[in-house]
Amino acid sequence: MVLTQLPTFLGLVTGTRSRPRTGIRPRPRTGTRTAAAPLFGTAVLAPVVLFAVGRQSQVLVERFLASSLPGGAISHLNYAQKVAQMPMVLSLMICTVTYPVVARAMAEGDHEGARLRVERDLALAALVVLLGTALVLGYAPQIVEVLFERGAFDAQDTATTATVMRVYAAGLLGHCLVGALSRPFFSAGRPTWYPAPRWRPASWSPPPSARSRSAASASTASPPPMPSAAHDALLLLSGLGSRVVPIRVRTVSVSFARLTVAAAAAAATGWTVAPMTAGPLLSVAAGCVLVPAVFVLTGLAVRAPEVVHLLALTRQRFRHGR
Repeated sequence: MVLTQLPTFLGLVTGTRSRPRTGIRPRPRTGTRTAAAPLFGTAVLAPVVLFAVGRQSQVLVERFLASSLPGGAISHLNYAQKVAQMPMVLSLMICTVTYPVVARAMAEGDHEGARLRVERDLALAALVVLLGTALVLGYAPQIVEVLFERGAFDAQDTATTATVMRVYAAGLLGHCLVGALSRPFFSAGRPTWYPAPRWRPASWSPPPSARSRSAASASTASPPPMPSAAHDALLLLSGLGSRVVPIRVRTVSVSFARLTVAAAAAAATGWTVAPMTAGPLLSVAAGCVLVPAVFVLTGLAVRAPEVVHLLALTRQRFRHGR
């Protein structure tokens, strides 16, 4: 991926390639600026690379700490992580697609447009990841059984993987927000190191079980006293509002809280109802209807603006036959 994008990036930095789609004005091609282009490119890339490598190295640290656990523990962690992270991947697609829009607004000095776009992206990302989290928390055993329970993967493996998956899911919102909030920092057209120090390397001792290892991962395994991905997300949220885009931090935080209440109600309902449905496949299918329904009803009850807006948009499209 890096090698594929590198020629275009170098062309943009050196000024040999135009930038009509980003809204960023071409840099003057003076000798001084051209000579300084590699240094500028390195300065722009370094914070992004450090932040990305720092976050991804968590997997390496986690697997190393889990290597002393009983046989099969790393497999349970791996299966659980791959499935539990799907809601986060889907939610971050929203921020990834709209990233050029934010960059263009920042380059044109449209801070109000950038603020609205970032706030909408954060709200939609939170809605998607929390809805997925509710489904994973409520139906983890059934999901694992449908996907993996065959051959050497027995019922005990399903139970262990589902438990770990639920622990992972508890940290999805924090991880999602860290990923979503980091993007606007890198859209300002100038080097910024603010997001990089927000990630701190793991300093936990090897845990006695896969469950506690996944708990450490869900909290980003950062040093005490605040070992929480939510803590990192709050730091990025406050820094974003004061340094890059003047978003309404209080309004966004209240929105997250209301969506979390809706997700908690949906997850609790699914957790209670899931064992009552015969057959894991039928149970998961029923959960795909039940969990969103409870999520939407609770969101309306707590007046979550994203849920209200989504329903209004859906009704409008149905009226126009779209």
